[in-house]
Amino acid sequence: MQEELKIYRLSPLAEPDDPNWQNAEYQGEVMVVARSSGDARIVAAAAELDFREIDAKPAEGVTTDMASAFRSEKLYTVVEEGSAPPGAKRGVIGGKVRLDNIISTQR
Repeated sequence: MQEELKIYRLSPLAEPDDPNWQNAEYQGEVMVVARSSGDARIVAAAAELDFREIDAKPAEGVTTDMASAFRSEKLYTVVEEGSAPPGAKRGVIGGKVRLDNIISTQR
């Protein structure tokens, strides 16, 4: 049996000048295909650049996934938009996830 995937919209709750954005970039609305609303946050966060992908060392652990704004209920809300079409795969399908939030020292 194939897992049931749905389309979710992650919408910013806070205005771009809200102080809660001080540690994250305002990215606007993002659409994802995921298993649940919680999984939608994980899918969006996974699309962002991670410390593992560049020559930087994070302060805690080996990943920065938990620091994503998409995981914050103060910054983003998640709304189910409906069932994903047959054959759809988990991932970002709309909007833009920034990849320049970490500056690499690689040349």
